[in-house]
Amino acid sequence: MNWSVLLPYDFSPLTVLAYLLAASGYIWAFRALPHGERPGPVRVFAFFLGLGLCYAVMQTRFDYYAQYMFFIHRGQHLILHHLGPVLIALSNPLPILRFWHGQIKPYLGAWAAPVRVSYNILQQPLIAAFLFAGLVYFWLWPPIHFDAMLSRDLYWVMNWSMLLDGLLFWWLIFDSRSPHDTGSLGYGKRILLLVLVGVPQMFLGAWIVFNRGMVYDVYEVCGRAWPMSPEDDQLIGGILTWIPPAMMSVLGILIVLSRAMKDDRPKPHPNALEGATR
Repeated sequence: MNWSVLLPYDFSPLTVLAYLLAASGYIWAFRALPHGERPGPVRVFAFFLGLGLCYAVMQTRFDYYAQYMFFIHRGQHLILHHLGPVLIALSNPLPILRFWHGQIKPYLGAWAAPVRVSYNILQQPLIAAFLFAGLVYFWLWPPIHFDAMLSRDLYWVMNWSMLLDGLLFWWLIFDSRSPHDTGSLGYGKRILLLVLVGVPQMFLGAWIVFNRGMVYDVYEVCGRAWPMSPEDDQLIGGILTWIPPAMMSVLGILIVLSRAMKDDRPKPHPNALEGATR
């Protein structure tokens, strides 16, 4: 095996550091937690699989092909925006997050309130849905995509924005806390959000697939990594924009429905809660 494919094509110290901090922070918190609060082996595996996939498409030879083949680029964003964050969210790293929240909170000081407000705004359902689908449209708008693929800085902004937005959105969807006991989003609203973000992506993918012209000519300017026709490259890229995200939305709906059925109990009335506290 040629191990050089695992080396970064475009080495980014900040990216490597971010992934090292995420991995080491998870391990540190895991070891510090009481045995009864530690995530199980399946959850740990899901977290590191999601983290590893995201790292692989950003800091291995895969990134080279993503810059010179449209369909590989779409596969890269499928992992950064969907598959990787889905695995991380499903791993339910809440105990890890709570541990680090307790460690960091005393040092945030005046930053605590702005961070909390910013997070709450980004997790507003309509804003979260708009950003999730909107970023896909934004980065695939031909003039923006052309500039992003030719600018190293803009390229990194594009990839990191897709990853961070994916983490925020899928955590909102797969938040393990019951909406009956916490302020987490209701199951019905989660399903509605998955529909709202799935349909626009399907339309965009279908538009790319059935477009008879060359939409993304930046790959003609830079040259393709493999001798594939531009039409085939665009066709496969359009399919990856169309079908897998739609399947992820359907899978997400099924998971949320399963959780809703297991948590099938009426939401307490505010007056009942008030009476219970007296």
